[in-house]
Parts: sequence; C-alpha cells; structure tokens
Amino acid sequence: MEYNTFACGSIIQNKIEEHKSGKKAGVYSICSTNRSVLLAAMQMLRNLPEPLLIESTCNQVNQYGGYTGMTPCDFSLYVKSLADESDFPVERIILGGDHLGPNPWKNETHAEAMKKAEQLIFDCVTAGYQKIHLDTSMSCRDDSELTKEEIAERATRLCFQSEMKTSNRLPVYVIGTEVPIPGGLTAGHDEKAHISNVQDVEETISIFRKTFMKYGLQRAWDRTIAIVVSPGVEFGDREIFQYSRFQNRALRDFIETIPTLVYEAHSTDYQPPSLLRQMVEDHFAILKVGPALTFAYREALFNLAAIEKEIPNIDQNLRSNLIEVLLHTMHAQPTHWNEHYQGTPQEIDFSLKYSFNDRARYYWGQSSIKSAVEKLIGNLQNTPIPLALISQYFSVFFRKVQEGSIQPVSKDLIQASIMRVLENYQFACHI
Repeated sequence: MEYNTFACGSIIQNKIEEHKSGKKAGVYSICSTNRSVLLAAMQMLRNLPEPLLIESTCNQVNQYGGYTGMTPCDFSLYVKSLADESDFPVERIILGGDHLGPNPWKNETHAEAMKKAEQLIFDCVTAGYQKIHLDTSMSCRDDSELTKEEIAERATRLCFQSEMKTSNRLPVYVIGTEVPIPGGLTAGHDEKAHISNVQDVEETISIFRKTFMKYGLQRAWDRTIAIVVSPGVEFGDREIFQYSRFQNRALRDFIETIPTLVYEAHSTDYQPPSLLRQMVEDHFAILKVGPALTFAYREALFNLAAIEKEIPNIDQNLRSNLIEVLLHTMHAQPTHWNEHYQGTPQEIDFSLKYSFNDRARYYWGQSSIKSAVEKLIGNLQNTPIPLALISQYFSVFFRKVQEGSIQPVSKDLIQASIMRVLENYQFACHI
C-alpha cells in the first residue's frame, strides 16, 4: 500500500488557520477502531466536501499490536479497506495518533519506554499518520514526578524522530497533556471535572516552544496546531459533566492571543449539540469522540436483541443471546472494566451493559461475541422487522423507516444510530 494516498496534515492546518481568522469552524476526530463506527463516519461524509479524521491511541495500536492486535501499518490497511468497501475517497482521510509516547511501557525504565515510543512514532509516520499528539507526561518506573521541562524535552525528542523519518509530507502536531482520565472516570471518583488553569497552559506553550527552538524544530513548531486542555467536560459510569462557557471564559480569551494554536478537547462524548457548538465557538476547535459512538453501536445491538426475542417465528433455540454472551465474556475477562465498576453484582451488571464509560467496546472483537452479533443479524435478515417493533425500539427512526429513507434492516439501523451521534459533531463543527 502507498500510505501517501491518505490526506496530508496541511488540510487540518488550513482549517485551523480558517478558525483563527474568524470562521469559527472546527474539526472532529473519530477515536475508534470499531468497523461499524468507521463505516458510519464514511457514510456520513461521503457526499460532503470534508476530510475525515480518524485517530488511534498508543494503547489501541502500536508496534506490538496494542489491544486491537493492529500495528500502525495494519491500521492504515484496515482503514483503507473500509474506504474501498464504502466507496469513500481515501485521499480525504487523515490518520492521527493520539497520546503517542511511552504510556504503554510506563512500567519500564524511561530509557526503555522512550526507545519504544520513538519506534512507535516512526511506525506511525511511516504508515501515513499525519496528525501526531505528542504525550510524554507519564512517569516511568525510574522517574519521580516529571517537570514540564522534562515532559517537553521527551516530547521534542519524539518530534525530532518524526521530522527525521518523514520527507515531503510532514505531519501536524498537538501538544499538551492535561486531559480527562482516559476511558472515563474510574470507580469512586467523586471530584468535579477539572478545568485547566490559564497560567499552566501559557507556561506549557512557552516551554514547548523554547524546547522546539532549542533542537532546531522551528518548522515543526510552525505545524503545531493545538494544545490539549481540560474544559471540565467529562463522563463517568452514570454521570456526564457538561460544558460551561462561563467557566471557560479565561481559556477562551487566552487562546485568542496565540496566533496559531487552538484547543483540542478530549472526552467530548455525550455533550448536547448546542454545547459542542459553543465549545467550537470558544476555540475548542478539535473535538475528540469515541465511546459515545460505540455506546450508540451497543445500544442499537441491544435493541435488535430485544426485537429478536419479540419476533414469534424465530426459534428460541436459534436466538443469538447476545447480551448474555457479552456479559459472560466480560465477567470471564474483567481486565478492561474492573477498575471502573464497583458495587453489588447487580450494579456491576448494569454498568457492564449501560455505563457511559462503555467498557464493552473492548470486547466486540472477541470471537464469541462476534459470532453472537453475526447470528443476531442473520436471524433478523431472514425475518422482516415489523414496523411496530421499529416504533418500540427505534422510535427516533420510525418516520424515516415509514418514508423509506432508512430500511428496517439491522445494518441500516445500526448505522443510523451511530450517525445520529455524528450529526451532533457535524452541527458543532460547521458553523
């Protein structure tokens, strides 16, 4: 595969420049490897003159496979295959790497972890990644608490490797490390969502800029488009912390004094569309979304599983029992959720199914669950879904099914459920 078939990072840089000039438009990033999510995003943008930004984290995808089993090369090939399948122009896709740094290896010495992080950066840019979030904020086994200067030194070391390993298609960069807890708030978290302090943000920008200059990376700094900050937007097991324009006034006013940078906001999932638009207007011009999309995917599958049980001519012995299979697998392999969910067995089961953290997203690739999903879809393909059950379980699409713009079949209903979330980001980013 020729990786330069993907879009270049200058497309995003141009959009950020438009935002800084007063247009106030934004960009949203799909942070997911889920097949249905990516296909829905491609369907959403197929007939629109917009780039599609798809990002993977250092834990999802790395040179050792990450928890998805994919290397950066594998992920590039995977995205291209989905683009081919959905007839989406691959030259409009921008690949990004999120939190690229030593995090997967933080239990090793910093020398060992940084060497692996350098390899990860090299593999990402080689595989066509054009948006790189440099994140070296985590302490390794032999570190004490890192200073901002040490974080910037390590990030610059990774940036230097990226610049040396690329040629004419140089990536854009995102700096900053003050993000919400990855994957949602953990169990027992009772604090309010954090809002970044302007003084800290200003200091981070200053230190990073000086360090880039120190190592001769002026051109890379010119392609640094955003800093990650926390605007108090977060979600947990059952709670959602919504954006407050009032509380973010200082951050908004400050970034207006920085000519080339905007904010990148993580964990924007589940925010109302009106607040997402406010975020973009307030210069949180890059919005990351992931769990809300797989939550919509899970919700659609659960609705289809309920329909499967209601249709009388599907033999009970042939049903997929998807929800039961999912719970059984998650209980048997608790690594991805046991730090997030606590309580009685009944409370844990509720969280496994319905938590906004959506830890179920880590399990859809398991063979037993994939088989159950395929069985569910197969059962419903063989039997028309009655309109009354569309009204019961997919009421938001009832009129569209009546009108024929959505077909009452499993794959279309799943895709429509995911696209309904994406529509909020289209609304927010295209002002």
